[in-house]
Formats: sequence, structure tokens, C-alpha cells
Amino acid sequence: MANRIKDGMEKFEKELDRSKKLVEREAVRIKKAVDSSVKQADAYIRKNPEKAVAIASGIAAALGAATALIATHGKKKAKK
Repeated sequence: MANRIKDGMEKFEKELDRSKKLVEREAVRIKKAVDSSVKQADAYIRKNPEKAVAIASGIAAALGAATALIATHGKKKAKK
């Protein structure tokens, strides 16, 4: 019985190590993709500052409207 537990723990540790390595590789891949996207966005903003401001304003307005809807959701006026 103790041998089965030991074997199970060894298998678990191997799988855990494999999973950690997989996560680390994926994190590096994601970081590279994000860095690339940030560089592309920065280049676009530098070439098109007016469009970038318009896009940012639109996103801010949409987020503000969504926040207002969420904040007021469920708050009904009491009838007198």
C-alpha cells in the first residue's frame, strides 16, 4: 500500500513539473505576443493620433455608459 502511494506521489510530482514547464512556456509566448501588440498599437497611435483619440474617447464613453447602467441596475424609484 505504501509503495502505491509512493508511486502515485511520484507520478503526481512528474505531472506537476510538466505542467509548470508548460505554463512557463505559455507565459513567455503570451508576453511576446502582448509586447508585439503593444508595439503595433504604439506605431498606429504615432501615425494616427487623431484617430487614436477618437477611438479612446469612444471606448471611454461606452465604458462610462456601461458603468452607469450597472450602477443603476436594480434601483427602482419608490412609488408614493
